[in-house]
Amino acid sequence: MSRKAVVLFNLGAPDKLQSVKPFLFNLFNDRAIIDLPNPFRFFLAKFISQVRHNKAKDIYKQIGGKSPLLENTLLQAKALEKELGSAYKVFTCMRYWHPMIEEVKKEIKNYNPQEIILLPLYPQYSTTTTGSSFNQWYERNIFPAISITEISNYPIDEFFINSIANKLNFNMKDTVVLFTAHGLPQSIIDKGDPYQKQIEATVNAILQKVKIDNYSICYQSRVGPKAWIKPYADQEIIKYSKQNKNIIVVPVSFVSEHSETLVELDIIYQALAIKNGAKSYKRITANGICETFIKGLADLITSKVAA
Repeated sequence: MSRKAVVLFNLGAPDKLQSVKPFLFNLFNDRAIIDLPNPFRFFLAKFISQVRHNKAKDIYKQIGGKSPLLENTLLQAKALEKELGSAYKVFTCMRYWHPMIEEVKKEIKNYNPQEIILLPLYPQYSTTTTGSSFNQWYERNIFPAISITEISNYPIDEFFINSIANKLNFNMKDTVVLFTAHGLPQSIIDKGDPYQKQIEATVNAILQKVKIDNYSICYQSRVGPKAWIKPYADQEIIKYSKQNKNIIVVPVSFVSEHSETLVELDIIYQALAIKNGAKSYKRITANGICETFIKGLADLITSKVAA
């Protein structure tokens, strides 16, 4: 039986407060994030990580001093490996903090697979996420004789869509559903990045499964003075809260819990909703190890391998 290695890509996050500054440096030193040549990008990343790390530390202090992203991704890897069976081994690979790509490559080489499948935990493709991870993967090819299969996106995969739609079994009276996604600078979209269109495709697919009359697609986590894709999630929350609506927040770009769901959505935005008069505020959990979602990932892999 041939051995197959599956590489689950995720963003990565600090595993302790001391990791916050180097994590931020790695993030902003990525040319997919800041499109400047070195040494300018290097020095700018140093500056940003110095300026922002105390504020970021305060965020992580609210969830125990570290991000749960790695632990959650490892649980997803374990569940996926069980679903796939003994011919597959699943490796977890983070972009900006450990375990990073070169570390994981060494583990995979020791495993000595006949095939490698690259699978991002980003359902919608962006040059800043999947594109960045794939580019770094290919920077140094230590698997010249091994077949590598890419699964670059799955924004309307039926299992993925059902894993979200199945959670939306609420009475929608006086309710607005806010489909939230991580934002991007508008300039990146203007260059042809397909992320926003794929977010919209995900939401449209969910709406084929669940009747929702009042909804908005909005974007969170913007930083800096540049224009980001709109509408902004915090502004949408204020608007509908002032209308005394029940607000249901549905993250559609995150499949693992981390600071942007546990702090930004659960603490900051909830407080914003209550302050501005929302009747109620509820956030749908990320997919995590949801059986339907994991089955979908396995199906994506086996269908690609079979092809």
